[in-house]
Formats: sequence, C-alpha cells, structure tokens
Amino acid sequence: MLKNHFLKFVVLIGMMVAPVFPGVAKEAPGKENGAGAAENIPEPRVFKTTHKGRFNGKTFEYTAVAGDTHLKNDKGEVVASIFSIAYTKNGVKDPSTRPITFFFNGGPGSASLWLHMGAFGPKRVVVPSDAENAGAAPYPLVDNELSLLDVTDLVFIDPVGTGYSRAIGKGDGKDFWGIKEDAKSVGDFIRLYISQNNRWNSPKYVGGESYGTTRTAALVEELQEGYNSMALNGVILVSSILDFQTVDGGPGNVEPYIFFLPTYAATAWYHGKVDKEGRTLESFIQEARDFALNDYAVALFKGNRLTDAERAEILDKLSLYTGLDRDYLEKTRLRVNEFRFMRELLREEGKVVGRLDSRYTGEEQDDAGETFTADPSGYGISAAYTAAINDYLSRGLKVDRDDTYEVLSHKPGKEWNWKTDESWTGGYPTLGPVIARGLRQNKDFRVYVANGYYDLATPFFATEETFSQYGMDISRVTMTYYEAGHMMYTHEPSLEKLASTVRRFILEGQEK
Repeated sequence: MLKNHFLKFVVLIGMMVAPVFPGVAKEAPGKENGAGAAENIPEPRVFKTTHKGRFNGKTFEYTAVAGDTHLKNDKGEVVASIFSIAYTKNGVKDPSTRPITFFFNGGPGSASLWLHMGAFGPKRVVVPSDAENAGAAPYPLVDNELSLLDVTDLVFIDPVGTGYSRAIGKGDGKDFWGIKEDAKSVGDFIRLYISQNNRWNSPKYVGGESYGTTRTAALVEELQEGYNSMALNGVILVSSILDFQTVDGGPGNVEPYIFFLPTYAATAWYHGKVDKEGRTLESFIQEARDFALNDYAVALFKGNRLTDAERAEILDKLSLYTGLDRDYLEKTRLRVNEFRFMRELLREEGKVVGRLDSRYTGEEQDDAGETFTADPSGYGISAAYTAAINDYLSRGLKVDRDDTYEVLSHKPGKEWNWKTDESWTGGYPTLGPVIARGLRQNKDFRVYVANGYYDLATPFFATEETFSQYGMDISRVTMTYYEAGHMMYTHEPSLEKLASTVRRFILEGQEK
C-alpha cells in the first residue's frame, strides 16, 4: 500500500537566444531512461534567454537558463542528466545579498511544472479559480506578477525520470529512485549548481510540494549534515507529507482516520452537507480537530470495547462532521478512508469529489469499466499544465529538442525504494525527526508550511501532528492555511496569499 500511495496523488518581452550545444546524440537502445555506453552519452544542451519582467511592483531584467547538468559517480563516470530551469536577476554584484531557492514537485515521479507554471515562476497558466474543469486549449499563459523573483533567484529541478532528466552513461533508473537515492542526486545537483554559479555565500532555500516535501526533508539531512555541509536558511513545504503513518492506512494503523477527519469536515462544509448555523469554516474545523484528537481517537483504539451508548454518541458526531449517513458510518466500523469518502459524500447527486482538491466534482459511472475513483481535480487541470510547460519551453525559453518532457513518470513510483536507512526493513518512512534535527543544528534554519483545507492527499491535520512531535522549535515554523486544495495556487485568492506569505518568509530570513 505504501508504494502505491503517491501514485494516486498525481497526480504543471524580447529575448536573445543562445543554445550552447546545438547537437545531441541519440540514446542508446535497450537501456531504460537513456542509460547506455559512454560513447552514446548526449552532450548537455543549454538554452539561455534574457527577459524583462515586473514582479511585486518591481521591474527588472533577468536571465533564464534551461538546460542539462551531468552528474558523475565517484569514478568520474557520467550517470545522469538533470534538466533544470534557472532564473537569475541581472546586475547583482554581491551574490551574498541575493537569496537562491530550489524548487521541485513530488510524485515521486513528477516534474517541477506545477510550482513553476502555477505559483512561483515568471509565467503562469490560468485555470478556473472556482474548481471548474479547465477544458481544452487554448489556456491563458500570463505574466506572473506574483513570482518570487523580486526577492530570490529561482531554480526549478526535474529529478531523474521526470521532465528531460534521465539516467545516462553508467547510470540506471534504480540508482536514483528512492528516498535516499533521490535526495543524493538532487543534493549533488544543488552543490554543483552552487559551485558553478558562485553562490556558496548566498542565502539558500529549498522547497517542494507533496512528495517534494519528503524530498526537501531528506535534503536537509543530505545537505546540512557532515563536515562538507551546506547550511540552509529555510525550507518551503507546500502540502506537506513527512510522516507517512499519519496518512497511509493499513491493518492496525488507525492514525489516518483521525488525521483525515478535519479535511472531511472542511469538504462537507464546502459542499453544504453539514449544519453551518452559528459557525464559521474555521470554527467548524476546530470542532472537528477536537473531536478527532479526543473522543474519536479513543473510540478507534477501543474498537469493540465501546459500549452501545459510546458508539451511538461517536456515530452522531462523526455524521455531523463528515456529512455522511449515520447508517453508512456504522457499517464502516467508524472508519472511512479518503477514497470511500470521495465517492460517498455526493453519492445521491451521482458525483465524486476531488482528492487533490475536494472542491472539484465529477461523475463516476460504475458501468463504464472504472475500477478506481478518478480524481476530477487531477484530470480537470492536468492538460492545461502540460500544454503550458511545453508551449513555454519552446516559445518562451526557446528550448529546441525533440524528446518528450515527462510530466509524470509512473515508473519511479512503482520502483521507489522507501527505505530511509540500511537497517530499515518495514514500517512507514518518517522524516519529521530530520526537520527537528535541522532546527536544532542550525540556529538560522526556518520552516514554512502551506496547507490546503480541501486537500485529501496530504491532510493538514496530519501535518499538524508531525510538527507537534520531536521537540520541534515551533517559534521557527510558519504554518498557513488556504481555502483550496493540494495545489492551492489554482485558487486565485490562495495564490495571492501563498506568494505573499512565502515572500515575507524569505524577506524575514534576511533580517537576522
């Protein structure tokens, strides 16, 4: 179940063009992800363009570099080609005054287009803010005045197997597809980029979304620990998942039922399935938190030791906060996973709610051969992001290549190594302690966390649970909430709030 969990997520002016390497060798046949003999290693291709933009009321020129970086093993042999898109402000004389932030998405197996084209890059694709299906092309691609380029340079990274990044030469996909393996390769890229671009003394931030937050935590260990350490100024966690036992259900693990409940409540509120009289969304969610952490948690652990009176009281409250029928809840033994909830909440209307964003709704027909719950918040916007990144790469950044930009590779997720230690033989990956250790070991290390109320993939209450443990220094953790889902930036008011809070987070880090 654990290995399949994130496969269900993903689920995005005049210019001077200068391609550095005009040619590229073809991939060697018979090797996955472009791996092959050394003589078939393609030359790195780099495309450099200059632009002018206005961000947060400030107008300036910046340079975009979209291209490949080769990673080598300890023997000096090329093992991977990492594709990235970097934006740097022109005219900065002292790099120590200019932060740099590395972003990626999750999956595992997702390219970085979602945060790039949806939130923080200089261009963004516009999808309906009210959770309507985006339909077919054309999609608006606009200047993103909310981009963070006014306060930080930006580098969007596609890990191996995503975007244009591939295992090549002596490398193979399995060398990179795992929690530790992935963090090492992305960490190697970051070190190489920092060295090649003279940014060792710049303030440095790392940020990710979804599994990208897991990667971010793993990178805190990879980059900060040891004598060749790179101390980070902070991390940016969008729709965080660090402790998998809080969200990934299975026999004997009742935690997900507890930590999904407030998101069920928010979703039921949004769709008008609960009593709103005398309540606000926030107060209703707080009621659900209190119930989940106290009466509901105790009831789940007591199991069939509950008295009839206790069970009846729990059923009444569970129905109140989830909007689900009391008789249905009784049949589930008080346990409803997110996929059941998606189908059940609006069953009488013939609709399912979205998983990445439960504001979305769609139809599900059991006689159409559907064996799983499709996610209307996924298929409702994915084509828009795919079109946007491909159009922007070719027309905006003048990237000239004929291989496929892999938006979501299912291969890495299927073959992912979930071990976090050589002695680890089972259980759930737990990365919360790594963040706690980073806070203890680096006095300037800070954490920003963005949570969507309507996120049924990485529920906000599970994130709150992680940050309540391990002796975290909460004074250096900023946590904000959005009336949207996993990709809260698809909701215009939430995008504005997200950009504003992350910008402030970075600026506050420079005030030390």
